[in-house]
Amino acid sequence: MLETAVDSPAGGLVCVIGGSGFIGSWLVRRLLDRGYSVHATKELLEPAVKGTLNVLRAAKDSGIGRVVLMSSKAAMVPNPDWPADKVIDDDSWADIEILKKRQLWYNVSKTLAEKAAWDFCAREEGLQLVVINPGMVLGPFLTPSVNASLHWLLQLVQGQKMDMDLYMGCVDVRDVVDSLIVLYESPSAQGRHLCMESVERLVDFTNHVADLFPELPVQRIKEDKQGWVVRAKDPSKKLIDLGVHFTRLGVTIRDTVDCFKSKGLI
Repeated sequence: MLETAVDSPAGGLVCVIGGSGFIGSWLVRRLLDRGYSVHATKELLEPAVKGTLNVLRAAKDSGIGRVVLMSSKAAMVPNPDWPADKVIDDDSWADIEILKKRQLWYNVSKTLAEKAAWDFCAREEGLQLVVINPGMVLGPFLTPSVNASLHWLLQLVQGQKMDMDLYMGCVDVRDVVDSLIVLYESPSAQGRHLCMESVERLVDFTNHVADLFPELPVQRIKEDKQGWVVRAKDPSKKLIDLGVHFTRLGVTIRDTVDCFKSKGLI
């Protein structure tokens, strides 16, 4: 879980929950570059819902007026009620019962945590909540080890066959942190914000990686099982309208793989 709790204008003091992680470390660097003072903490080890509510209570008790919450596209799909020909957007919520049946506990926790955050802020006056829902986050990393999404790509370029039924697109870590900062610095920003360069299928992604790195043993997906994913370019229109410029997928993949190489992982 990564959250930013902020209570001052640009150049002021910012609290980053999860500042030592993949996204958090980039966020801390970007904030410092912009002249902020940063108080960073490690990832909370409590259950997702409890940890989220504790952070929100602490923010309110401290007089903090605005919280930017890191959720995930995992809180958006699967949604069996979503129109078959419509691109997924901020109005979509994942079906908890389906997630439980598939034992996708990370997705369950992200969905429940975001719902709990919205419920809490609906009851509490004076605490503004804005949420970002990124897809699979990739890009060069500042941490000494790789997280789950980076490990997934690492396995792919090492020749392992990958399968991810709920895959629907990637986003560059640098674009995620830029989006977080934009959402904080834009008082008019409200609601949820899907954060992805494009909506695509797993077959598209593996083909892209294989085309970029023909020398690596990337296994292409031979059967497209993601007919439910409606492809789209530039789906994150709310963030684009706020001035976020998304890195194209090929650049993100190449920068990530180059980082793997520089750290001796491949």
